[in-house]
Formats: sequence, C-alpha cells, structure tokens
Amino acid sequence: MSESTNPSNPSPSRSGGSSDRMDRRSFLRKSTVAASGLAALAASLSPLRKLEDYGSLEEFMQKHYKELSAEEMDQVLKRIEREVERQYDVRPHVQDLKPMDGVEFVYALNLSHCIGCRKCVYACMAENNQSRDPEIQYIRVLEMPNGTTDLEQGDHRYDPETVPRKGHYYMPIQCQQCENPPCVKACPCRATWQEADGITVIDYDWCIGCRYCEAACPYWARRFNFKEPHLPKDQVNPNMHYLGNRPRKKGVVEKCHFCIQRTRAGKYPACVEVCPTGVRKFGNILDPESEVSYILRNKRVFVLKEAVGTMPRFFYYFD
Repeated sequence: MSESTNPSNPSPSRSGGSSDRMDRRSFLRKSTVAASGLAALAASLSPLRKLEDYGSLEEFMQKHYKELSAEEMDQVLKRIEREVERQYDVRPHVQDLKPMDGVEFVYALNLSHCIGCRKCVYACMAENNQSRDPEIQYIRVLEMPNGTTDLEQGDHRYDPETVPRKGHYYMPIQCQQCENPPCVKACPCRATWQEADGITVIDYDWCIGCRYCEAACPYWARRFNFKEPHLPKDQVNPNMHYLGNRPRKKGVVEKCHFCIQRTRAGKYPACVEVCPTGVRKFGNILDPESEVSYILRNKRVFVLKEAVGTMPRFFYYFD
C-alpha cells in the first residue's frame, strides 16, 4: 500500500485561525446559566460527561488537539500511558502519528464475495480496544435480500447455521469517512474534525457527550459509551494512537477511524487483513497505481445514501 500526504487544498472543515477556535470550557460555561465552579458546571450538564468522568483535572483543562505544541502533546501521551498502565497493568505505546504527504485514504468493498462471516467485526474489536461489556462494535454486517440495496431491508442480527445464506448477500457498514461529514458540522465544541488524509477523527478528551454527531450521521456509524467501557486486561492492544484506539471513557462517542494507528504507519486496517475472501480494499486514492484507484476507474461503484450529499470515501461494488 502506498503512503499519503496532506492535500494541497485542505478541507474547509479544518480550523483556520484563532477566530475559528472553540474553547471547550467556553462552550460549557455558555451552556448553563446558574453553574459556578467546575463541579457545579459538570453537574448542570447531566447526563453529559461529568467532571468525575475525566481521568484528572489535567485532562479536563487540556488544550484542543490542534493547539498543543509538540512538547505539550508529549506530556499528554505520557499521561495517557500512565493511566492505561494503572488501569490495565499493560505498558502501552501511545503515538500521535500525523497524516502523510500525498495521501488520501479510501475504502472499496466487493459485495459479490462477502460471505457474512463477521471476522472483520471481531478483528476490529480486538485491534481498537472496543468495550466488551457493554459491547461496542464499529462494523455492522447486514444480511441483505438479493436485488435490493435498501438498508431498511437488512438484518444485522442474522444467525443462520451457515453463511452465506442462499438468496442473500452481505453488506458491512462502518464510518464512511465522508468528504462532507455532517458529524463535524454538528459538533458544538470541535471535538471531531476531518484530517488531511481524509480520516474524520474524535478527540475523546474534548467530547462532552452531547451526541449531536451521532444524530447527524446518516450511516449509524457512531457509538456512545452510556456506561464505563469494559476491556479485559489480557485483551488490551498496547499499540495505541491518541486519536484512535486508546481506551475510551464513559460519556464519549467513538467510531471507526480506519485503524489510524496502523494505516498512518503504512499498514492495512485490521478488517482488511483478516478478511478470508479479500473483498476489502484500502489505499491511497491520490496514487494512480493503487488498487483502490484501479477499482474506482474500472468498476461500477456506488456509495450509500448518495442523495444526502456526504460524499463518502467508502465505496461498494459488485463484480
């Protein structure tokens, strides 16, 4: 897989100058009239994140991701490593890998050969430290009747003795990494944004749990932690990214991020590597020699809910 970079024309969703910046603490102060002090402020926002839902006052008062200097980010990463080690008895390696020059990631999925085995779902859970109880999964696989792409007719709770089942095909759905993401526009405190390589990310330290982004997403791709996530200590993936698979807390939203800890290091997403039929393709659309570029030029591809104008970077096709 070839690597990528920041596009020459950054997305309008990326912050520009100081006038664009939204201080989370300013937003929180404006969202309540009677609050005084951090404790009263947090209490007034229930059922959003409370002060005790943050690991520390240091985390709560942290600057926005885009405003952190390299030295400040280094301190943040060390803090997260200490917290993970204390909670899970695992020594993690938390990185902040940046977008690569000349890279814009896209996904292509061949629906003709997906067998509905859900191995992608479980590989994603293991790679991205998703909660096991309550269970959180970024990928939903729909069992679809042949002859339709109407998602309302799909069933993601299918449980036949064997798959694939006659008369059906299987459509995995996850974050579509839209070029025009409505979730970004809906976030009142800029806790989610689109990076230069096309990945829409979430800063869990800045998410206040309002769930506006979840409501705005037409693909049901975002998951909210209503309870404290549970991750068995012996199943923690220690290779983490600040914007990716580091452990999340109660009261924040999360979603697929194209395995940012892997893809920005030149690897494929976990779901791509585990697929037994090879239907998942991933790469750099700015590289004309990449497999995804070939597919988009030569296959009859389509995107989900094209009419809503989100312009997904996740493409589907049949042979």
